[in-house]
Amino acid sequence: MPQYTLVKDADVPALAEAVLGVLKKVGVLCQNIEILDALEKAGAKVDRPNQTVKFPKTLTRKFVSQLRKERGKPKPDTPEPFPNVGLPVLGGQIAQFVYDHKTKEKRSGTSQDFIELIKLGDVLQEGTVGHCLILTDVPPMIEPLEAAMLLAEYARRPGKCFAWNVKQVDYLVEMGNILGVDDWFSWGACCYAHPLRFDKDVADKFVPRAFGPSGSGLTAMPVAGVTTPVTTAGFIVVSSAEMLATWISGRAINPNATLYGSMWGASMDMKTGAVSYCMFDAMRHAFAMAEFMRKWTYMTINIGGGEYSDAKVPGYYAAIEKAYKAMTIAAFTGRHPNIGQGMLEQGKTLSPVQLLLEREMSLGIQLWAKQVEVTPETIGMDTIADIGFGIAKSYVDADHTLDHFRSDTWLPPTMDRSGYTGAEQEKTVLDRLQNKVDELIASYQKPDVDPDKLAKMREVVERAKRELL
Repeated sequence: MPQYTLVKDADVPALAEAVLGVLKKVGVLCQNIEILDALEKAGAKVDRPNQTVKFPKTLTRKFVSQLRKERGKPKPDTPEPFPNVGLPVLGGQIAQFVYDHKTKEKRSGTSQDFIELIKLGDVLQEGTVGHCLILTDVPPMIEPLEAAMLLAEYARRPGKCFAWNVKQVDYLVEMGNILGVDDWFSWGACCYAHPLRFDKDVADKFVPRAFGPSGSGLTAMPVAGVTTPVTTAGFIVVSSAEMLATWISGRAINPNATLYGSMWGASMDMKTGAVSYCMFDAMRHAFAMAEFMRKWTYMTINIGGGEYSDAKVPGYYAAIEKAYKAMTIAAFTGRHPNIGQGMLEQGKTLSPVQLLLEREMSLGIQLWAKQVEVTPETIGMDTIADIGFGIAKSYVDADHTLDHFRSDTWLPPTMDRSGYTGAEQEKTVLDRLQNKVDELIASYQKPDVDPDKLAKMREVVERAKRELL
């Protein structure tokens, strides 16, 4: 239920006209022949030698009108229960680095690091363990396949691996068929090379996605002042043009394609050059863009979750920064995302200690998703009458409190609720969390996987090495 607004209704036509102008005058760069063919057939102006596409205003206006007809004008929001955000897991983070709390070291992810994370996830969570870390000790083109081998060998519930190149998909599907899992791969996010560049790797994946359940859309990560104008209005126009061009391309390929959009807006610190996805100006840009597109096209664009935090080391600061970001997203969009998945420094680094810390924070957030239970027992009228004015007795000593405190109280197993007292207290908590990580990994038991299946999967990887490298 959106609460706040940044874009005046009266300014929507001017912004819309500017988006039309960008797509007409600048267009997009697209390095995929199938998309170029489909867009040209749809009425776009294609320059094949330069791999660029320009969209006449009549084409874009017609497309937006069709979107509005499909979606229907947004209805007034009505109150609804708070959604359950779920607990952080080791899924599809695709972190580049891992943070070792014992040594206070950030290092590039390796196969051995991934094995340890699989063991942790296998014990920690009920669902699948996914491709949460990039293996930098293997060639990039076969990295998803090597990650899949490790998941097949070490995880009881192996999740899908991220195929960043369309050439990797067939091998992952074949490996999944051997393992007994259908479509054993993930496309991950579809991201432009901002501004307005649909580069080959992404465009090649975009074509088959338009026919699949994931649909056609853009996970946008523009940076104000770097890949868009620094002003919020300019940010809205360029990022909206990219989103709209993506949707037009998807529907040109498949008229029945499902459309979606996600915005991870960023800003740059003009003093240091550091890019942030969670600072006030970055979030303002993202909220404004999503609001404009909702008002103009009637399409809902999700704002990225709390995950992308500036914090570079695990701790309370990172968890609170993510929680604040997630709640701010809820305030402007009505959708409360999860607060994080254990990552640091804008999603580059994965910290097992931070993951456990955010799971404990999420236990508190989950309380908001519980509707208040009202019964004679939960009201406790007899206890209220017995305690009276609380002079001789206290609710602390009441049996009613003993019987019910677990149902309506946040009880983090490791975090200290007494209030932050400094670095020493935080170090104690983080060390306890590290001990918990070690205990979970130590309790891991390797699954009994058919060695013949692993051998056949390894043959697929070896064939991929010969054919892809």
